[in-house]
Amino acid sequence: MKKLTALLFSLIALAGCGTPPGAGQADQDQSRSRAIAKVHTELAGMYYERAQMGVALGEIDIALQAERNYAPAYNVRGLIHLALREYKEAEGDFQKSLSLDNSNSEAHNNYGWFLCQRGKEKDSIPHFMAALKNPLYATPERAYLNAGVCSKKAGESKDAEEFLQRALQVQPGLPQALLAMAELRFDNGDYIAAKKYFARYSEKSDSLTAEQLWLAVRIERKVGDRNAEASYAMQLRKRFPDARETRMLANGE
Repeated sequence: MKKLTALLFSLIALAGCGTPPGAGQADQDQSRSRAIAKVHTELAGMYYERAQMGVALGEIDIALQAERNYAPAYNVRGLIHLALREYKEAEGDFQKSLSLDNSNSEAHNNYGWFLCQRGKEKDSIPHFMAALKNPLYATPERAYLNAGVCSKKAGESKDAEEFLQRALQVQPGLPQALLAMAELRFDNGDYIAAKKYFARYSEKSDSLTAEQLWLAVRIERKVGDRNAEASYAMQLRKRFPDARETRMLANGE
């Protein structure tokens, strides 16, 4: 809310500002248009995070009216279309953003994730690597995490572990990386390590999903901790009685 208020004040300031001396009129107009596009794109990103997709798209329209070739606006609109499952439009926007600014790490990371979600895991990895080439990229752990998850989906376990470990080096307590490592170690038969990673993940999670509880049941079953297995199984049955994982538990899988 504080950030939203600050952005709204920025819009008021832009609306009320006069023409500063010194620069030429064309430069002043271009600078103002870029500032308007930036503020409305940031507003769109905030509405996207709140799942207010219609409002977010409206903000993007304003941003692109101010500056037609503002690359970050196409990147954010790609995320919105992806959330709405409008995949053709999402891909077009990500590609447009990168055609305008191929050094944009966020756009590379987001397009890589889009490709991974669409079953093109191997095509996604170069985009995560392109995101990481930028030394000013503020959240490299996200690109490493996504590269790890997508490598795992592609069946590249060795690469997946390397990327996930890099993510944890950048941000040691990254929950998604801890969970992905637990899943990876379980799939590879290293059940003790899987238990350790899952324990670290569960410490940071307020509420485990049915899928995560089912993973915990299977890990504890493999390491032979019957009390922990029973505890997780009870949580699964109580909280998710109709889940697919609960049915698998009941069927002795």
